[in-house]
Amino acid sequence: MLASPDQRGRSESLSRHNLILVRHSLPIFQSEIPASQWRLSEEGFRRAALLPQHLSPYHPTRIISSPETKAQQTAQIIASSLHLPWFIKVGLHEHERPQAAGNTSQEQFENLVADFFAHPNQLVFGSESADQASVRFSSAIDQLITSYPQETLVIVSHGTVISLFISHKCGLEAFELWRRLGLPFIIVLSLPGFQLQHITESIQSLHEPRH
Repeated sequence: MLASPDQRGRSESLSRHNLILVRHSLPIFQSEIPASQWRLSEEGFRRAALLPQHLSPYHPTRIISSPETKAQQTAQIIASSLHLPWFIKVGLHEHERPQAAGNTSQEQFENLVADFFAHPNQLVFGSESADQASVRFSSAIDQLITSYPQETLVIVSHGTVISLFISHKCGLEAFELWRRLGLPFIIVLSLPGFQLQHITESIQSLHEPRH
């Protein structure tokens, strides 16, 4: 029996050389400390444990993490389950926001992020503009692809910088992408052309109530 076009496309995607971007799993939100210091919550650990089953069909070869703790914890769970090497790469961290969120509401934060994406060459908040964060993150990705040619790498990083990267490479609107993607999410790009293959917008565990 001949495979359907959808089946053939899926098979080709799985056998192709890919770059897989993973946003870290759900952290404990702590308004009194900078987000870069947050750690995974119990639910975050449960969700992270589901990532390997979504990633294994793509046959990844190694896991690379942002230096931030929540990303490292997510990467370590993936690497341990898939029996793959993992390491930290400088430059993969989130948009630099050294200050704690304090009393900032979710609506206020989303408005800041919207302005951040809308004015990429301006310092809207934090210590980097969108353009600066994008160049720094893209440079780290380029270095990894150069160092590990023909490998399928899993990059565990953060929502804002991933959204900037996907917007630049694939033409998606960065803020809308940032708003819709969960903790964690998975984006698969084929290489060398950075063609968008698949998005898993959110992963939830059986322990979490559905609404």
